Amino acid sequence: MRILVNRKIKHLFLFLLLILSIFLTISVLLVFLELENAALYAALSSVTMALLIFLALYWYFQDQSKTINEAITQIREYIAGNRNARIECDEEGDLYRLFHEINSLAAILNAHAENEKRAKTFIKDTISDISHQLKTPLAALNIYNGLIQQEVDSSPKLKEFTTLSEQELERIENLVQNLLKITKLDAGTIALEKSPQNIADIMSYIERHFSHQAQQQKKSFTLSGDEDITLICDPIWITEAISNIVKNAFDHTGAGAAIRITWRAFASVIQIIISDDGSGIHPEDLPHIFKRFYRSRFSKDTQGIGLGLPLAKAIIEELNGTIEVDSTLGVGTTFTINFLNPTKL
Repeated sequence: MRILVNRKIKHLFLFLLLILSIFLTISVLLVFLELENAALYAALSSVTMALLIFLALYWYFQDQSKTINEAITQIREYIAGNRNARIECDEEGDLYRLFHEINSLAAILNAHAENEKRAKTFIKDTISDISHQLKTPLAALNIYNGLIQQEVDSSPKLKEFTTLSEQELERIENLVQNLLKITKLDAGTIALEKSPQNIADIMSYIERHFSHQAQQQKKSFTLSGDEDITLICDPIWITEAISNIVKNAFDHTGAGAAIRITWRAFASVIQIIISDDGSGIHPEDLPHIFKRFYRSRFSKDTQGIGLGLPLAKAIIEELNGTIEVDSTLGVGTTFTINFLNPTKL
């Protein structure tokens, strides 16, 4: 019987068998000896046997409960991040076979996590190397393009081509930078420096950064919110995330459009909203806009490279926030960013 391979179960059965044997022996002796109070002695032996069986079962189930609680403790340790947590399984039996399988599963998960970590590090290093290799020719191309622009004032057509060339070089440079940032986030090699930051100060920088572009493109860019709201975040990376969303709004709106940023604090949530009154996003595209390199079949835009929004989402989630999008064709798009406000919890 497989159940008897467990030492504790085997001892329990032997103990119960011993008690029954003793009780049967006493019962037989009482019958043959025909003692005066044989019935009383039989009753006492029955009560004693029942008590011993109860104590044996209580000891066994208490020991099983202790073993299972220790296993639960180790499982919780593993879930909490201790990758070396293991359940002791040096006994025989089905329960310990289950513990052994759990330990094997933990080892497999550790191996997968290690392989994934190595893969992410490899990708990060590879893209980092490629990015650094591209920086030198990009810088040289920008210089050559600038020199050509100085010589083509007399040729409007050539000047147009050099302007387009400058825009394409800028796109390539943005792609390289965004690839480097998003792979570093994936690999977990960026340590975010979180500290209390005044949101109004962050938004003031963003306003200055995009004000010239708004004037050039004849678009309205307004910001509003409480001057005293504080958010625990990394100021450099939250600025990067919001700037990418704002840039996306500028890229997908026409002249005369309005782009707005508002921020507000609720009981336990700090909310940042970036909205525009552009053409909106097609419903078919909404579930995919945070996917890397996603390009809509409904969009005629050729500027985007499909990394700005995924990078913004990755940064916001790294800062323990969430981002949602709501859009209506012909009306506009709204991105809502939520952060828990720990000072209010």
